Amino acid sequence: MTDPIADMINRIKNAQAVSKKTVKIPYSSLKHEIAKALKKENWILSLEKKGKIPNKIIEIELKYDDNEPAISGIKRVSTPGQRIYSQATDIKRVRSGAGMALISTSKGIMSDKEARFKKNGGEILFQIW
Repeated sequence: MTDPIADMINRIKNAQAVSKKTVKIPYSSLKHEIAKALKKENWILSLEKKGKIPNKIIEIELKYDDNEPAISGIKRVSTPGQRIYSQATDIKRVRSGAGMALISTSKGIMSDKEARFKKNGGEILFQIW
C-alpha cells in the first residue's frame, strides 16, 4: 500500500456512506495518532487498539448526528507524490472554521487551530468537514 492515510480516510468515508457504527483499520502509530486527534476534536466517538502484532487493528466508533454522519467530507491534501507544507502563519481555515485540517508537525499530529495557536507549521495531511 503506497498511501496508508488515504486508505484510512477511504475506510471511514465508506463506512459512513453505509451507516456503519464502527470501522476497523490496520494499526500503525501514525494512524493511531490521527485517530486520537479526530477523537480530541470530536469527529469520532471512540477508538480502541485491538489484537496482537501481526493482526493489530484500530477500531473506530463513528459519530452520527440525527442519523447523519458527523464527517460529511474528507479531502487528502498532501500525497506521497506531492507533499504540501505550510508555515503556522499560512495555515488557512477549513470551511470558515466549520472544518478542520490535520497537520503533522515536529511536535506531533495536531489540528489547524492548535498548530496556529502553538505557532507550529508542518505537512497538511488532510481536511475534514
